[in-house]
Amino acid sequence: MTEQSISLERLEDAISVFGSFDENIRLIEHELGISVVSRDGQLKISGEDPEQVMYGTKAIENLMALAARGEPIGEQNVRYVLQLVREGREEQVQQLAADVLCITAKGKPIKAKTLGQKKYIEAIKKNVVTLGVGPAGTGKTYLAVAAAVAAFRAKEVNRIILTRPAVEAGERLGFLPGDLQSKVDPYLRPLYDALFDMLGPETYQKYLERGNIEVAPLAYMRGRTLDDSFIILDEAQNTSREQMKMFLTRLGFGSKIVITGDITQIDLPTDKVSGLKEAMRVLKGVEDIAIMRLTESDVVRHVLVQRIIKAYEVDEERRNKKKP
Repeated sequence: MTEQSISLERLEDAISVFGSFDENIRLIEHELGISVVSRDGQLKISGEDPEQVMYGTKAIENLMALAARGEPIGEQNVRYVLQLVREGREEQVQQLAADVLCITAKGKPIKAKTLGQKKYIEAIKKNVVTLGVGPAGTGKTYLAVAAAVAAFRAKEVNRIILTRPAVEAGERLGFLPGDLQSKVDPYLRPLYDALFDMLGPETYQKYLERGNIEVAPLAYMRGRTLDDSFIILDEAQNTSREQMKMFLTRLGFGSKIVITGDITQIDLPTDKVSGLKEAMRVLKGVEDIAIMRLTESDVVRHVLVQRIIKAYEVDEERRNKKKP
């Protein structure tokens, strides 16, 4: 049996790390097969495997340091810190105490939750065009909208323009009831949801009526030059080569573009090249353009989403190996 100790200097940090009904500590114990007990102002970490005890000690110490810097500790933080510690990257944990990107309408601070997200946000701030590519749940769209709202509030831009391809999976809009706006609204719903979260419905409606916010299908972008705007193209994997070129050339003075997509979920016909994949190849190394790749490690939804993404990746690799 191996045992290590951690001194509890600030009780409030320990309470934050333990979580409601000790759920965070129970998760660490379950993941590493160790025991964590609070006794006489110290945490005693014990277990049969010295390596697992060491991982547990490092994880808890880093979580305590994050708590001391005001970071809320939850299941997602715990799992991510454990992953970094297992990979020998515990020195990077303190980089997770990121700056607040934006405050939502309900007063919730929006921050990067992973190192990948932190680099993504930094790239958006630094570059004119940023491509955020990664699986579902990595915060590509949500963080881009938060960055847009932050830039708008800081008066760095006059407009926020959100767009995405309206026709997906080869479907056509004609079967949907209502006028054109009603037809495209379901496709734009994730963008509306993110804006509602950041601004609140009333403020959103006010800016929409003033023309400060525009949510429209990609087809509406043709023939326009967009100055002093923060433009987000979502679900970009479903653009054609021609659509992507058309969109990129809308860029005007004082504007910023963020393009998000998941190249594993392309709904185009098999004979069509994804505009996002093409852009990643063509624009590589171009000044003021960043290509950021988020991975399953950056998924901040339910842990099962990470496992689903990993399972599909493994299956894809297996099938590719079987191909002649």
